[in-house]
Amino acid sequence: MKESWSSLDTFEPNFRPLVVIELAKNTREETREWLTSRIMDKKANGGAQLLVKPLVTESGDQNIYLVGASHFRLLLGAEAVGLVKECTDNSMRTFTYSSRKTFKGFADDNHSFLTMAECQYIIKHELENLRAKDEKIIPGYPQAKLYPGKSIVRRLLTNGILVQIFPLHDQEELKKLRHTWYGRVKIGYQPLDEIRCYFGETIALYFGFLEYFTFALIPMAVIGIPYYVFAWEDYDKYVMFATFNLLWSTVILEVWKRLCAVMTYRWGTLLMKRQFEEPRPGFHGVLGVNPVTGREEPVYSSIRRQLRIYLVSLPFVCLCLYFSLYVMMIYFDLEQWALDYHKESESNFSSLMLFVPSIIYAIVIEIMNRIYRYAAEFLTSWENHRLESSYQNHLILKVLVFNFLNCFASLFYIAFVLFDMKLLRQSLATLLITSQILNQFAEAFLPYWLQKRHKKRMKKKMYSQKTDTDLSLVEQVNLEKEMGTYFGTFDDYLELFLQFGYVSLFSCVYPLAAVFAVLNNITEIYSDALKMCRVYKRPFAEPTANIGVWQLAFETMSVISVVTNCILIGMSPQVNALFPDSKMDLILTVAFVEHMLLAMKFVMAFVIPDKPRDIQIKLARLEFESLEALKQQ
Repeated sequence: MKESWSSLDTFEPNFRPLVVIELAKNTREETREWLTSRIMDKKANGGAQLLVKPLVTESGDQNIYLVGASHFRLLLGAEAVGLVKECTDNSMRTFTYSSRKTFKGFADDNHSFLTMAECQYIIKHELENLRAKDEKIIPGYPQAKLYPGKSIVRRLLTNGILVQIFPLHDQEELKKLRHTWYGRVKIGYQPLDEIRCYFGETIALYFGFLEYFTFALIPMAVIGIPYYVFAWEDYDKYVMFATFNLLWSTVILEVWKRLCAVMTYRWGTLLMKRQFEEPRPGFHGVLGVNPVTGREEPVYSSIRRQLRIYLVSLPFVCLCLYFSLYVMMIYFDLEQWALDYHKESESNFSSLMLFVPSIIYAIVIEIMNRIYRYAAEFLTSWENHRLESSYQNHLILKVLVFNFLNCFASLFYIAFVLFDMKLLRQSLATLLITSQILNQFAEAFLPYWLQKRHKKRMKKKMYSQKTDTDLSLVEQVNLEKEMGTYFGTFDDYLELFLQFGYVSLFSCVYPLAAVFAVLNNITEIYSDALKMCRVYKRPFAEPTANIGVWQLAFETMSVISVVTNCILIGMSPQVNALFPDSKMDLILTVAFVEHMLLAMKFVMAFVIPDKPRDIQIKLARLEFESLEALKQQ
């Protein structure tokens, strides 16, 4: 086995570039040689045992390297990361090299058994797990200290030696995907399986959720239009609409779990186990032994991490929340000034000025959200979480708390302190529409325009150097390395989460929110597809079995929406007229209805299974077969 490993991994004609490593232009020769040797060295010696080739450009610079691997090496990597593939008996099982013949579509000469996205994910996994052993410094850079267990890639990045690592696009496959995905305007489903094969499960799952959420909003939008037109001030008529909204929010989230289970089982990620999750590249500590796996890896005290969280991160988040509330009070001062100005002038201009404070506040909210995001990322990285999932959970919690307060605090204040339903409708509509316009412009149209301008300049430069007019590998790498970096689905899910809040929290006040959400999401599908294929570098595929902590976030929002809508209905003059003598009876009635709706939500969540029956049977059968195999051993 060792001889075949060595011969296959050094066989140059089989080299297919999959990943690009860009070093700083002034990187020293000894550093480049050391890095390439570590990447190509055997696993037993602490290397990644991959293939590396320098990309020679017209200028002769060798700061860009192409990374690939032999078919045999990739199969061993697929086993190491725990990829799940379909067997010849149509079941899904974890891939192992010893049982490779039992998997559907496998052949020794079939290099398409693993998708390009899976191959790039394996290479990324190996590069990220290159860790220092005996080295004290990075060769050529005495100031760049290393210690046992430190991620080499992370140290190179923090010292500016490594500029970036990114996977290459497959131009032919990308062209086909663009045509079927957004090449023509059509009413239909997205090619989620093709998206998954090209971009990986995490991105495919996001687009699946975006599509599902858009379709789920249509009933709310259709019902909301007549309520908005014919029952503007009659809040008692909104009781049925609000009740439907609350039950709707529960049903769609439970049904999504079932659809998600079906998709991820078909893709194989539903069966992937957590034990394959290695320490994240940014994790550092003293080299120790994992008591579970017996492998050497960095160890960091959980007590020190907790001290950082509770003594630094938590006070900082509270300070940011206070600042957000302070900005909110400034917004209300502007609202009062605009109202006073309108009362004095009574002109068309003064009527327009009534919307200016809300528009300014919506822009300020977006700016504050983005600035806080950078601070939250720095703090969460400084907390030094071992696993990527733990890092993401803490980051999401920080950002969600701030974004929720920043976006919705003013609406709660208007509704439950000022009791001004007219201002609430105006503010909700302005915040929703303004945030959607800003997000579309900042996330898709502006990057696309900038990328198109840059691509034209790059092509002119290439042609002036008399390169081949076809998209050569050199030209492709030079174009892609200057493209923007896609930082994951975090901001996309956050946008949907806030949109869900605008739709559900105050549905009985502004039923048109669902209409604007549907219109926004239709354009969002096309603009997000455009930016994935034309604006950003190809992201690395990341296996996932669900939308993670975002499922809990959406469910929490739906619970809060029950409380807010019940209180809003209880505050309406029509409902108050039913209890003229006792406000306590009104409060008890509203509390009773709220508890009943919450109980109904939890019962529905319990009754609707998270996985369809056939998926449950398949999972149970696999567990039974695994136990039987252990008995035979």
